[in-house]
Amino acid sequence: MSASAVARNYAATLFELARRDGSEAEYGTLIEEIGGLYANAPAFRRFLEVPAVAPSEKKEAIRGALSGRAPAPFVRFLLVVLDRRRQRVLPGIARAYRDLLDERAGRVRAAVTLPFEADAGVQAEVVSALERRFDREIDAEFRADPNILGGVIIRVGDELLDASLRRQLERMRRELH
Repeated sequence: MSASAVARNYAATLFELARRDGSEAEYGTLIEEIGGLYANAPAFRRFLEVPAVAPSEKKEAIRGALSGRAPAPFVRFLLVVLDRRRQRVLPGIARAYRDLLDERAGRVRAAVTLPFEADAGVQAEVVSALERRFDREIDAEFRADPNILGGVIIRVGDELLDASLRRQLERMRRELH
């Protein structure tokens, strides 16, 4: 089974645990923190990965770090992830969990690339157009990339809308040769 499929399965289980508690958003915040910590903190990642550290020590450290901070079902979930040696998929679980939250809220994420830094007005205009196009709430992340020359590149889920000047020039060059 692929890592993304494993992550989706674990995320679905965590989402069900959260739903029972009515704490979907809280669990989302917690798994984002843990997944981000694993992805961005080499010391934490090494601690969870190194075979020299006994599994019981890892689990005790997780319990101690989350004591009073996270609901017991969430902590038990993390301990199962460690028991099954699936800590490498923690960032994937966080992404898949976020996708489940978005789906439940009727929201979709979009990555918007422009050749310049978008001000609030441009961002609002792009989000509004995307919401009309997809008939859903859009959570857009904007970034600037001067290499696209002009136009815009938008990724919404698996769909890519490339209306960049660079892409149009490449297409013209291929047609002329």
